Amino acid sequence: MPEVDLDFPRAWIEFRDPADPDQVFRCDLTWLTSAYTCIFGQGCHGIYKTSPDTGCCTLGAHFADKDDEKRVAGFVKQLDEDLWQLKPSGKVRREDWVETDDEGARKTLTVEVDGQEACIFHNRTDFHSGAGCALHGLALQQGRHPLETKPDVCWQLPIRRSFREVEQTDGTTYTEVSIAEYTRRGWGPGGHDLDWYCSGNTEAHVALEPLYVTSAAELTELMGTEGYAELVRHAEAHVRSRSALGRHPADPT
Repeated sequence: MPEVDLDFPRAWIEFRDPADPDQVFRCDLTWLTSAYTCIFGQGCHGIYKTSPDTGCCTLGAHFADKDDEKRVAGFVKQLDEDLWQLKPSGKVRREDWVETDDEGARKTLTVEVDGQEACIFHNRTDFHSGAGCALHGLALQQGRHPLETKPDVCWQLPIRRSFREVEQTDGTTYTEVSIAEYTRRGWGPGGHDLDWYCSGNTEAHVALEPLYVTSAAELTELMGTEGYAELVRHAEAHVRSRSALGRHPADPT
């Protein structure tokens, strides 16, 4: 199997956020120095066999909060038929691309085309520009980074940022911000039912540069400029000194 086991030794680093003394970053150096890269359109099998051409867009994107949805809405207004294959005719309303799941959370609408279900913004393989996200295409057309136009979860995956309040033995507290790999477990119990998943798959660990370099924009957005700079310092030291235990098992040997 090209996908490695979920449990293996990882190297972590903790350091105080240079921009916030009440915050500590806890970063998975094994993941962040790995050779992972998104291979959508270059060997990605899709998370479900029934929708092999839609990558991880099959389930749509849950919005992080109201601000996330509002930001995306501003860019949806800028999409035309040349960028968005499934654009509704006439004026696009919010209900044309947003739905509520069974738990009441708001997300992008999913639709089925030729038997493959995916996000409403996912252009299919028969589109003139090929398969891919319309909001991603808009960013490239406008000279933006896609993290500006896409829902937060879309540009973050498979990097996972999580927060935890830590109380120390002297009664003081701090916020721990974890920057790690969004493994199958990140999808909840259903993650184990995915037919294919990229982050721990050898097929996706083919980048020439480590993840902390190729995802510099995303990590800077998640950590801030000073926090990312400190991460780079630790990541570079880890790359120079890491043993076999410090290497992601999906990386080429």
